[in-house]
Parts: sequence; C-alpha cells; structure tokens
Amino acid sequence: MRVHELAKELGVPSKDILAALEEMGLGGRTASSAVPEEAIPRLRASGGKTVPGAKPKTATVAPLPERRPEKPAEPEDVGAAPTESGDGKVPAATAVVEPVAEVAPPAEPAPAEALPTIRASRGASAQDIAEKTGRTPAEVVKKLFDLGEMVPATQSLADETIEILVRELGFHAEIVGLEEAEEAEEEQVDESRLRPRPPVVTVMGHVDHGKTLLLDAIRKTDVAAREFGGITQHIGAYQVHLDGHEITFIDTPGHEAFTAMRARGSQVTDIVVLVVAADDGVMPQTIEALNHARAAGVPIVVAVNKIDKPEADPQRVRTDLVQQGIVPTQFGGEYEFIDVSAKTRAGLDNLLETILLTAEVQELKADPHGPARGSILEAYLDRGRGPVATVLVQRGTLHVGDALVVGTVHGKVRAMFDEWGKKVTAAPPAKPVQIQGLAAVPEAGDEFRVVEDEREAKHIGQERGARVRAAELVASRPPGLQELIAMTREGEVGELNLVVKADAGGNLEALIDALEKLPQEEVRVRVIHRGVGAITENDIRLALASQAVVIGYNVRPNAEATALAEKEGVDVRLYRVIYEAIDDVRSALSGMLSPEERVLELGSAEVRAVFRVPRMGAVAGCYVTRGTITRGAKARLVRDGVIVYDSRIGSLRRFKDDVREVAEGFECGIGLENFQDIQEGDVIETYEVREVARSL
Repeated sequence: MRVHELAKELGVPSKDILAALEEMGLGGRTASSAVPEEAIPRLRASGGKTVPGAKPKTATVAPLPERRPEKPAEPEDVGAAPTESGDGKVPAATAVVEPVAEVAPPAEPAPAEALPTIRASRGASAQDIAEKTGRTPAEVVKKLFDLGEMVPATQSLADETIEILVRELGFHAEIVGLEEAEEAEEEQVDESRLRPRPPVVTVMGHVDHGKTLLLDAIRKTDVAAREFGGITQHIGAYQVHLDGHEITFIDTPGHEAFTAMRARGSQVTDIVVLVVAADDGVMPQTIEALNHARAAGVPIVVAVNKIDKPEADPQRVRTDLVQQGIVPTQFGGEYEFIDVSAKTRAGLDNLLETILLTAEVQELKADPHGPARGSILEAYLDRGRGPVATVLVQRGTLHVGDALVVGTVHGKVRAMFDEWGKKVTAAPPAKPVQIQGLAAVPEAGDEFRVVEDEREAKHIGQERGARVRAAELVASRPPGLQELIAMTREGEVGELNLVVKADAGGNLEALIDALEKLPQEEVRVRVIHRGVGAITENDIRLALASQAVVIGYNVRPNAEATALAEKEGVDVRLYRVIYEAIDDVRSALSGMLSPEERVLELGSAEVRAVFRVPRMGAVAGCYVTRGTITRGAKARLVRDGVIVYDSRIGSLRRFKDDVREVAEGFECGIGLENFQDIQEGDVIETYEVREVARSL
C-alpha cells in the first residue's frame, strides 16, 4: 500500500503519514512510496497521526538530565561536617556554579548583531541612503568626501561604496535589486488569509522526446477542455482539471525561458516534469534541462515517454538517470518515474495524480485578496492589438481595469483572456492569463504588480527606468577568471564554477575526469553543466546566473552566444589541446590558494649599552651574535625570552657612519622605529616574512 492510498483510507493528508513515518525512523519517502508492512497497523491504530513513543532516541536521551542532579546531591553529605564550623562555604560553592552556566553563552554573539540592517537598492544615490538612515543628504555627501569620494547627492553609487558608506553611518547594508527593495517597504502577508493554490508545473526535456505532444495530450485529456470544444488559442500557459483540482502548466520553449527567469531571480515554478523518450534515452539536452531544474531547487518528476514503441526501454532511462544522481523510488530514491505515452495517452492520469501528490506535500498557498503580483511568462508585439503579455498571478487577484507596472513598463489592463481565448474579468493566484494595455513590451521573467492608478504606475515606471540606467553605469560585471582568483584570496569564493562543452562525448568525459582528479581540499572545481556541441546562449545564461567560467574544447560559440557573452561579461575560454585546459584550471586553482607565509631569520644582536642621542632618542650599542643586521629590516625586541616590541630597524651605524648592514662579529648602533624603552641585555632579532606561492 502506498502513502497516498493509506492517507485516503484514513482521511488525512499525505504529509501527516509522512511525518508519522519520519517519527518511526522510516523517513525519506514520498507520497507515492510504499508503506512498510510493519508500520501499517500502527498508523491505522493512531489514525495516521504521529505514533507516541515511536522514536527510540527519545527514551535514551530523556533520563540524562535526571542523572545530573544526583551528582551535586553527594557533596551535600560530604559538606555536612564543615557546615558546623563555617556555613558560608557551601553557599559560596553554589553561587560560583550557577552564574557560569547562565552568563557565559550569550556574551559573544551580542556585538555581531549590534548594527541594524537596511536594504539598499543597487545603484542607490547618497540621497536614497540619507532617507533610509535618517540623515540629511549633506551629511551623507560629507561622509563620502571623508571616504575619498567626491560625488553629488543624486549620483548612483557602486555596491562596494554603498556598503562602506552605510557601515560608516552605523548600519549594515544589504544590496538588493530595485523590485526587492520595494518589496521590503510593503506590509507582510497575513497567514490567516492564505488559501491553497494550484501547482505551477514546467515541462522540460529534449526537443525530440515528445514534450509538445505530451502537453497536447494532457490538454485533450482535460475534462473541462472538452466543454469548450478544444483549444482555440495557445498563450504559453494553461490549466487542466483532475478530480476537482487544478494544475497550471507553463508551456515555455524548453529550458531557455526557464534559465532566463532564474537569472533574473524570478521563481514561478513549483514542480518540473522532465520528459525522456524511452526509445532514445538520456540525451545532452536532457542533462542540460536536469541541471537547470536542480539549480532552481524544485521537485522533479520524470515522465518516461513513448513507451508504446517496440524499441522502448524504460529501464534503460532509469539506469541512465541514476548515473546523473536521479534515483527512482523503485530503487530506494526520492524521484518519481511515470511511464507515459502521449500517443495512446497511457499513464497521463497517473502523471497528473503524481503531480498533485507532490504539490500536496509542498502545501502551496497564496493570498487571493489585495493587489495582484506575478511574473511575465512571455510577451510580444501584435500588429493589431499592440503589446500582449502572458502573465501568471502569484499573489492577489488581477482584474480588468487594474493599473500595473512591469519593470520599467507601465499600463492598464484593457482586456484579459484565458488559454481558450475567452474573456475573463478576474485572475486568482496561479491563474495564467493574457493581458493587453501595456505601453511597451516587457521582458520575460519580469515581475508585475498592481498599483492604485495609472498615474502612479507611469510615475513608478519612469522612476525605475532612470534608476536602472543609473545602476547600469556602476554595476559590476560578472567576475572573470582572474577576478575569481582575487575574490578567493579574500575568502569570498570556495569553488570555481565551470560550464564545459566539448566536440565529442569521449573528449568531454576525459576532460571532466581530469578536472575532478585535481586536488580539491581547500578549493574545488564544480562543473555545473557539461555538454557536447557548440557553446550556445543557454550555456552563457547558465554561466551568468551561476558566476561560472565557460570552457570550450574543440568547439566555438555561435554568434548569439558570443554577443551575449560580450554584453554580460561572461568569461569564455577556448582550447584545442586538452592539457592546456587542465593546466589553466590547475593554475587558476593554485592561484586561488592563499599563499603560505614563511618567516626567515636574518640575524640577532645583543644590547650591551644604551645611549641617549639628541633628536634620535635611544640608541642601542649592540654586538651582532648571528647572521646579519640590515637597515629597514623587520625586528623584534626580546627581553628575558619575551617579545616586547615588534618594529623595524630605523637607523644602523658603525662608529659615526650610516651603514646598510652589519655582519656577525661586529659592533654597531641600532635605533628602533617608534620605540625608546631599550635596556641592556635585550636581544634584537631581525627577520623577513616571505609569501610562498602554493601549488596543487
């Protein structure tokens, strides 16, 4: 019996059964996993709730606190005799023990949280910082001048400048995008107003594995669709119905739009359905789509398509994906594999049911009240209707006549259509609709939000446009290979992200194996995507979103990828010899290692007399006992084996002449920089600190 079947029998949600299994020590299951036979009677007896006493660890840990009071009970008998002569000894012992346990733990964390945090948008000006910190623009400009920056109050600042400036003003800065900064100013959502919403599903996979045919089959299977007489218009997203539940599907052009949304920070997908053909197996674009889905951190359901073909081998698909870390639940993993056929429509109901079960565990909710907010799925310019955008509402309800702003574009909803081309007046959360009335074509992945009126929308759009243009002037580009090395030396990066493309699978595997064999104790190579073929725009977008370096072996980027890489500043390295690529990566990792500091002892001198010289202070008459004393070298003054002062040799004389160095066995006069407390018997040691480059 499976988890969802037992939940339906007991009339409880699947998540309660999963929680009860977790308490029994039988976790790591999903709603479609089988329930162990020994656990079914206990779950039925408890009604599917958490079984009392199911966790064996609680019984072993519980008695431990009870044993601790027994130890202080023994000293009471031992201390009974001394209490007659002096009662104050016993209270003194208890008074010492108690404060140590109470006061010591919270003493250190307090200073770390002393500075309050403010959210500053990227490209903020001194005037914006003044408003958030409660200062006048003149005070902020003066502080910038003290920091060495001469800028007017309205000029945009770089991210590093904002962080330093805000810290000087007594705050901690969190640099966010323009829309994120506006979100911080809005009120929090009331959890009591949250209602369940349909899951948003993105279907991804290889172009020849039947993704579009599967989507068409799902639409034709939809009972509600038959009432409208079929599909009349395709707008990039639609909803299907199953047993009173709705599922929103995003019909995007593969993983391209999915990556673009992730790069812009927009997360609209709840579940990813990875389509793999049973007769073709795992292909390069399948792995590419899988990497994008993993990077987004959403649940993955694998649909093994084309099982109706004679040469279909669903088991091979499972074996190939296990090598990619996608282990089916049948093998003890956590990923659901559903065998389907878009042609015969076999397994489609099982696929939809699995999606609903996965969504049930996630407990997807949204607030249907208030102004609407959501994301742009796609947009284009229609000759007859003007700018047209497909939007997905994520919060609130969108109505016809609402004024909204999308990035730097503003407008008013003049008309709204569903996926069948039927006019609608309202769109609740997770409802995809097509809208008209925008002043320009927005970008896919941009967030929209409803405002009070069209005038406010226009004002916000214009203000955003000005600030975006200003931020572009100071925005830092994605780091290249050399910048990543510098960042690692400062402790900011612990790994080198790579996107690797090669001309053949054998060459690709050889290159990946060689890279993974490099020593990776302190810094490591992380290959976020590998593939065969030319470097495409998808590779550049993935590298941009993950701050990675693109490595191409015997391949070239196409024109679009080259233009995008130059525009976004993505570092692309091309090689013809595999060892050159390995050596470059090894050199990069070696440069990312912090250098080793070695102290080289140069010499030592014994202080035998101290002279007071006008305008020079104390001068030590010394005898060089070892090595060489060099003027300007680092020196430490040692007294009775303890280092008293660490400085430099300020002056070095032999008789009345200034000299550069004095060798062992000679006398000399030594003056230390900024130190006068020299005594007879002290030892002056000179040394040099050298940074030695480390290598892998």
